[in-house]
Amino acid sequence: YILAYDLGTTGNKSTIFDLNGSVIESSFFEYKTNYFGNNCAEQNPLDWWEAVCVSTKKMLKNSKINNKDIACVSFSGHMMGCLPVDKKGEPLRSAIIWVDSRSVEQANFLVEKIGMEEGYKITGHRLLPMYSAAKIMWIRDNESDIFKNIYKVLHTKDFIVSKLTGQFITDYSDASGMNLFDLRKCDWSDLMLSASEIPLEILPEPHPSTYVAGGITSSAAEATGLRKGTPVIIGGGDGPCAAVGSGVVNEGDAYNYYGSAAWIGIASREPIYDEEMRTFVFYHLDPKLFMPVGASNNGGYSYQWFRNSMWGNERLILENLGLDIYDVMDSRTVSIKDKAGPLLFLPYIRGERCPYDNPNARGVFVGITPNHMKEHFTKAVLEGITFNQKIILDSLESQGASIDKMVVIGGGAKSNNWLR
Repeated sequence: YILAYDLGTTGNKSTIFDLNGSVIESSFFEYKTNYFGNNCAEQNPLDWWEAVCVSTKKMLKNSKINNKDIACVSFSGHMMGCLPVDKKGEPLRSAIIWVDSRSVEQANFLVEKIGMEEGYKITGHRLLPMYSAAKIMWIRDNESDIFKNIYKVLHTKDFIVSKLTGQFITDYSDASGMNLFDLRKCDWSDLMLSASEIPLEILPEPHPSTYVAGGITSSAAEATGLRKGTPVIIGGGDGPCAAVGSGVVNEGDAYNYYGSAAWIGIASREPIYDEEMRTFVFYHLDPKLFMPVGASNNGGYSYQWFRNSMWGNERLILENLGLDIYDVMDSRTVSIKDKAGPLLFLPYIRGERCPYDNPNARGVFVGITPNHMKEHFTKAVLEGITFNQKIILDSLESQGASIDKMVVIGGGAKSNNWLR
């Protein structure tokens, strides 16, 4: 059996697969994100570890699978974060996660030092506060006592790998989302490190996603219920892992993800650079491929926000009856008449990175009349998120990408209404 962990923004989904790829057992463990201040978002990394430990023991118990039959474990994790740890691998502070964009000043400093175009050419990404480089610089500039004690800066999955094996490493896909990795060299960029004034020694050593980090230690075996020595495959960032999971493994394949964020990704033999720098490039899990992507901060998160804000009472009633509020929202949105007039939703409630680079952007409803009902607003939210993806699709195709069809994955794929 293979045990896989998907450390997402809202929680960890653990799954045991057999060698034919069939799901044997799965478990979801939710954890919190602390949103505060000016575009700040943090998570407690020990919540990630608890999620892994609790769900692993639960699945092994429920499936009655002997831990000796787990051939290996591997990971997907949310990207572009910043977790500083000491030499023992203990967190020095909460993890600054991908959606946090407090480090505007640091990103602007990078742009002044190296130039946006040069940074994009090297890393495949614009120099923005959402990437790890600016977050590391923010800690250096604002939390010097923490910065001087940093041994390594880790991503979500890499922290769990370190807890399981004692190794401090990362993979190419996660490294390529830091604003510090040279896509052509497949290694840390000397120029980006010099411009950011980030020391090379605090970065984890990058490896292919199939790299065996090591075996599970005695302490990790006791905490998780897994067998000591079980091989740990480092895995990759959630976007590139989603590409492989949706079958995007050949040049020209494409997928559209609707989770907390929303993005379109394709497989390419070469990096695709956009003259307007609207899209960006990660390493694919296959080291021979790249993954050009256009990603919005505001996918299912916008829909979830609207559910909580406008459908809260119905949600409580339906959950007590064992029903899903999203099913009701879907059915009532399908049946609503459009006689109230056009209603447009701009979904930028968490700022935006693609197709518009503006961390200060905010959500807007346009065209409200007295005839609009809650169902009209619900439909407008779905349409607004989707229209934003269409702009991203147009930008990828304008760069020469040939996309005949896309696989839709993520929570949004469960909604036939949204797919229409």
